[in-house]
Amino acid sequence: MEPPRAGERHIRLLWEPGPGVGSVTRLGWGWGSEGRGPMGHLGRGGRGGSLCWPHALHHDPATPRPGLLPKHSPAVPPQSGCADIPGWGPGGDPGGVGEGVSALQGASCPQHPQPPREGWAGEGRGPWALFPPAPSPESGLLQPPRAFILLAAEVGLWVILRPGPYICSEVDLGGLPSWLLRDPDMRLRTTYKGFTEAVDLYFDHLMLRVVPLQYKHGGPIIAVQVENEYGSYNKDPAYMPYIKKALQDRGIAELLLTSDNQGGLKSGVLDGVLATINLQSQSELQLFTTILLGAQGSQPKMVMEYWTGWFDSWGGPHYILDSSEVLNTVSAIVKAGSSINLYMFHGGTNFGFIGGAMHFQDYKPDVTSYDYDAVLTEAGDYTAKYTKLREFFGSMAGAPLPVPPDLLPKTAYDPVTPAFYVSLWDALNFLELPVTSEHPVNMENLPINGGSGQSFGYTLYETTVTASGVLTALVRDRGQVFLNTFFLGTLDYKKKTIVIPTVQGFTTLRILVENCGRVNYGDNIDQQRKGIIGNVYLNDSPLKKFKIYSLEMDRSFLQRFTADKWKPLTEEPVFPAFFLGALSVLDSPYDTFVKLEGWEKGVVFINNQNLGRYWNIGPQETLYLPGAWLDVGLNKIIVFEEKMAQRIIQFVDTPNLGQHEYVH
Repeated sequence: MEPPRAGERHIRLLWEPGPGVGSVTRLGWGWGSEGRGPMGHLGRGGRGGSLCWPHALHHDPATPRPGLLPKHSPAVPPQSGCADIPGWGPGGDPGGVGEGVSALQGASCPQHPQPPREGWAGEGRGPWALFPPAPSPESGLLQPPRAFILLAAEVGLWVILRPGPYICSEVDLGGLPSWLLRDPDMRLRTTYKGFTEAVDLYFDHLMLRVVPLQYKHGGPIIAVQVENEYGSYNKDPAYMPYIKKALQDRGIAELLLTSDNQGGLKSGVLDGVLATINLQSQSELQLFTTILLGAQGSQPKMVMEYWTGWFDSWGGPHYILDSSEVLNTVSAIVKAGSSINLYMFHGGTNFGFIGGAMHFQDYKPDVTSYDYDAVLTEAGDYTAKYTKLREFFGSMAGAPLPVPPDLLPKTAYDPVTPAFYVSLWDALNFLELPVTSEHPVNMENLPINGGSGQSFGYTLYETTVTASGVLTALVRDRGQVFLNTFFLGTLDYKKKTIVIPTVQGFTTLRILVENCGRVNYGDNIDQQRKGIIGNVYLNDSPLKKFKIYSLEMDRSFLQRFTADKWKPLTEEPVFPAFFLGALSVLDSPYDTFVKLEGWEKGVVFINNQNLGRYWNIGPQETLYLPGAWLDVGLNKIIVFEEKMAQRIIQFVDTPNLGQHEYVH
């Protein structure tokens, strides 16, 4: 088989365990699915995907449905004995097909907020946060979920839709849009009026696109999940019934599901909704099974998320899970008569600033890679887990498996030496004008972007000081402090003060604050406003008269860096700074990995696409660059570096995600 060119997507399953397959599609407040990119080998260059093995479905190949049924899948009504759950059992199955023979089936479960559209084939969970506050049906912003679901049908997949509004998924604020936090009284994931009004508007627009794609209407959507792991949050007993009703009132008529982990399963059960579980350890299986039996009797069992690895945080290890342990746990789940969704099946990438964070004892932002030590890597390569699971599922398939598709080739391009640069301080002259304010304003409440504030990136606060002393500020998440252009130090969660040395006359004080990622899981998501929170004090006196620059580093931001703004890199640069280089691609572009050895911390942009953050504290040492983002010829590379630049950008053909540690 001829190797595929970059940008081409394999529309083929890695294995076909039964007569039909399915896709678990997680649409947070936005669009997407249950992973970071393509699932199986259905795509490349995204945020990953998981793989679902539904035990409780059975099929009647003689009764296909018209319309948008997957081309290669027969109609798949559910197993008998599920009549207590609407949408299951005689007369209540998808499409009213009736009863049939119990069968195992494969389903794939990805998510697609970050990948280029060329890599969609198989993705499906993404955040509401990518939408403006009031997207119109005519805006085109609601086309991606519909297009994605139709693609799933085209390649033979059923869809389990997970529309949120909260999705977790290690994305910023669990996929909820940051503009919700402009309301000082906001209570996310509750029936607080300000939140439900926003959810209602989002659902109004989204459901117009997805309701016609349900199985009952001839489409591929066979089930819909109500929120995500709410039992662990559980701040408002009226919230889950509200979400359920909001979905049904807008036309959702398929099987409804909940999904909870060990800490929330008992609290997450919802009347008339099939409860499913999330786990990683085989030891949890019996406990969960017992709880499910107690909560819903003999209804079908499903592990909605079997965690095949784990995510990484900056400054920590790269977590891995032994392939033999994965095989043993998957085998135990299937033998227990449970459906299973492998989360993640396909690793992926937190492109841009979409990554989330955890904050229990300490604040820990997620790395750019969402490789997750998944069954397929971030770049779609096979792993030992893949080999073992393919053999396991193949032994149950009853028919030979198809030959796995060839992998997309990787390459190590020649190093790039940036030839031009511009200091951030010089760039302020041609960026958007700052907001002026008597006091600091947090990122979300800045009067920009049509009233929705700033969601991601950096925010620069400037004021004037005339004396030395102790500076005190509450910054979220990292605040680099400068006198004019001289770097004094960094404020963060642990360090809230810094000494200002002797100054002469009026001196510019600058605090460059980075939003490293909002918490995506936990009971503190209401406290995720970023930037400077409250006043900045010098010797206990509040500073006033600020200029505030929004440095979102999005496409419109980068377009201001026209050719005439750059200066030759012939002298020692003043940091923070932007560096410009050109990557030459002579033939068809291939996937590669960017390595910034000798650089400290910053962001990489390829042809004005935000590839993500790098940081020399690790664990991640390379950034995945999909070939689909490269052009034949010259490709513009911009690196924003905070402190130190080696002045060479390397490209390698294998990833380095850092020193690993086994998940406990």
